[in-house]
Amino acid sequence: MAKVVMNHGSGGEVMQEFLAKHITSHFPKMKAEVPLDSFDDSAVIDDVVFTTDGHTVKPLFFPGGDIGSISVAGTVNDISVMGATPLALSCSLILEAGLDIDIVDKVLESMGRTAEGCGVPIATGDTKVVEAGAVDQMVMCTSAIGKRSKYMDSNLEVAEQYRKVDSRWATDSNVRPGDAIIVSGYVGDHGIALLSFREGYGFDSEVKSDVAPLNGLIETGLKTGGIVAMKDPTRGGLANTLNEWCSKSKIGMEIEYADIPLRDGVVNACDMLGIDPLSIGNEGKVVIGCVPDMAEEIVKELRKHPLGRDAAIIGHATESDIPRVILRTEIGGKRILEPPAGDPVPRIC
Repeated sequence: MAKVVMNHGSGGEVMQEFLAKHITSHFPKMKAEVPLDSFDDSAVIDDVVFTTDGHTVKPLFFPGGDIGSISVAGTVNDISVMGATPLALSCSLILEAGLDIDIVDKVLESMGRTAEGCGVPIATGDTKVVEAGAVDQMVMCTSAIGKRSKYMDSNLEVAEQYRKVDSRWATDSNVRPGDAIIVSGYVGDHGIALLSFREGYGFDSEVKSDVAPLNGLIETGLKTGGIVAMKDPTRGGLANTLNEWCSKSKIGMEIEYADIPLRDGVVNACDMLGIDPLSIGNEGKVVIGCVPDMAEEIVKELRKHPLGRDAAIIGHATESDIPRVILRTEIGGKRILEPPAGDPVPRIC
């Protein structure tokens, strides 16, 4: 009999197949502008944007963040990348009996501080306690609702000046040949910081998690105009995001490796561990697809925001019969950037 394995929840191709075959296949179809089976970061129903997240990060505290801050940031970001303004969060806690209450206080204090900082209140929730050993310290589930950003229509009007835009939302299927691909900053920081801290490799001394709510940064991009797709590259990292866009938008991509912001500490850690930094999850970055004519202006504005100082154009979408990402290497060669089977660093979110 088949068993659930770690890769079933790690964000890559194995998880996508598992979700389609064993999860969403059992649910009734419902009419929605962005439905469940589109596998976008949020659903859209009657112009209400809705998402939910489960957080099993290990350890609970890591360089640059904790399970409380990541739960707020990840859920706020899932709403924001659709082109929506997050309105409120819910929080459901499952606690292990015997957990120090000081740890609970510390996590929830961080959660409240992060929510206050991004202006998205925690409006409702639930708490359960299970016997010792039934859960690893703490599992946190957060949901959020949002409404269409007041800048989304004007943003798409700018894009429409250059090409037809098919979706009213910044969905994975909305990228077209010629569109520019932007990343808001250094990738791979979160996964390497957490893995290094957890396993004692020592890279966390120079690499910190990038955990951050991105609603303010994304609003800056939407004000500028011309954005057609957005995604936060969490599990499976940048490689997974780009391949999802290719598959859902039926396009190809050409990406310049030299233009991708990568810290030396992340590259060195990945070289030592034999993993691809482009497949490592992030918690404070956004990947943006935009009409090429607006790409430079969007990057210019993003760089004015503290969370977008290192934003860069990394490539563009292409016509292709095969939906795949071609990565141009630093020495001028080309290779296919394969979609990861799963995130090489488990339990990072």
